This record gives sequence, C-alpha cells and structure tokens, in this order.
Amino acid sequence: MIDPITVEHISVSYDGNEVVKDVSFSFEASSLIGVLGPNGAGKSTLMKAMLGLIHKDQGTVKLGSKSVDEMRKKIAYVPQRSNIDWNFPIVVKDTVLLGTYPKVGLLRRPKKADKEWAMECLQQVGMEDFANRQIGELSGGQQQRVFLARALAQKADYFFLDEPFVGIDVSSEEVIINILRKLKDAGKIVFVVHHDLSKVKSYFDELVLINKELIDAGPVSKVFQSGNMTKAYDRQFMLDGLEVSM
Repeated sequence: MIDPITVEHISVSYDGNEVVKDVSFSFEASSLIGVLGPNGAGKSTLMKAMLGLIHKDQGTVKLGSKSVDEMRKKIAYVPQRSNIDWNFPIVVKDTVLLGTYPKVGLLRRPKKADKEWAMECLQQVGMEDFANRQIGELSGGQQQRVFLARALAQKADYFFLDEPFVGIDVSSEEVIINILRKLKDAGKIVFVVHHDLSKVKSYFDELVLINKELIDAGPVSKVFQSGNMTKAYDRQFMLDGLEVSM
C-alpha cells in the first residue's frame, strides 16, 4: 500500500511577498487530485515547494513517515512545457529512458531490460512510432505524452504534473487523463495543476483549491462548490447552472 501524503503549513515568498500562505492538506493512496485556483494563485509554486524544487519559508511534506528527499526515487514530476528546452538534441526514446535513471543510476549504462521498459512506456502513451524522432519536432500534445512516458518509466508511486493539458490536442488529452486514471486505480497518488474548470468533475476525485491560502481540500463534491469557487476566483461564478454573486 502506498503511504498517504501529508502537507503541513507550507509557505513560500518571493522578494518578501508571500505567494503561498500556510497551506495544509492530506490525501490517501488511490487519489487523482486537481490543484485549482486563478492565475497567480500559487498552484505551480505550491507543487514545486512540495517537491523541494524551490525554497519554502516553512512547512513539511511527508510520504507516510518519510520526507520527500528520502522518497525521491518514488516521485515523478512533469513540469510545464514552457519550462522545458525543446531544442535540446535528444530523441524520444532516450528522453523516456531518462526516467529509468533514478533506479539505474547516472553512471550505469541502461540495460536491455531498461530500454525495453522505456519502449513499453512509449507504447502506453501511443508514441512508439516516434521513438527515433527529435523531441523538438513533435507537437505539443506529443511532447506531453513523451514526458508522461518518462514519468511512467520511473515506476513511481507519487506523480506531479504541472498544467499537462495546456496547448495540447484533444486526443492527447484523452490519452493522458486515461493513463492518470489507471495510475489512480493502481493505488498511486497523482497531483495535477489544472485550469479548465469544465473538466473538473469528470477528471478528478479530489481537489486542492487555493488562492495563495488554502480555500478548501478534499473530495470534488465538497470542494467544487459555488461559495468556495467565488472565494477563490473573486468573481461571479456559474456552477451547475446557478449564477454565483459576490
């Protein structure tokens, strides 16, 4: 069984401005979690802080009783596409093979079994025919599928994806959400920074709703409510056909 993830009192500031303030929540295994909030709410910052990729003013993240650093090999992270250098000269199959390195080690050459596993991960995302293509030659949706394949290659238990559905085609989005559902069904914990509110109920089981501070966290039926959304987005809101006034 995969251990729960517990976030306690995370705060992050840039140049003295607090962009994430005292956020706490916890989720059990088999969770597909959407991280929602308006632009500038701190969604990506929160995710990076949880992973130890940026400095936190305060706060802890525990995977069971262990820290993120202790569980690094069990964590897969897919950054925003805009943060990736797509001109880097690497082909698709080698990009996915990088996902095996946390277990193989940087100084060891991948074995045949590692290469076969990388190809299997490419097959899962429907990109095996592009194995020898330069990563920069792919469309946005294809690139996102390849980076999901790299995450799958890690054989992780905890997955973090930052805006994976931005700027991609409908078929790629369908492939990706279906894989994320399978990960959840396999007992994994999956966090997705997300912005398209029309897909929230069909995509996620759980939500973290923030606007610098935590608005609410928990099941979609509890969090995705008019009052919460109005508070988070600070404007009139329509949910289930009802207009929300300030």
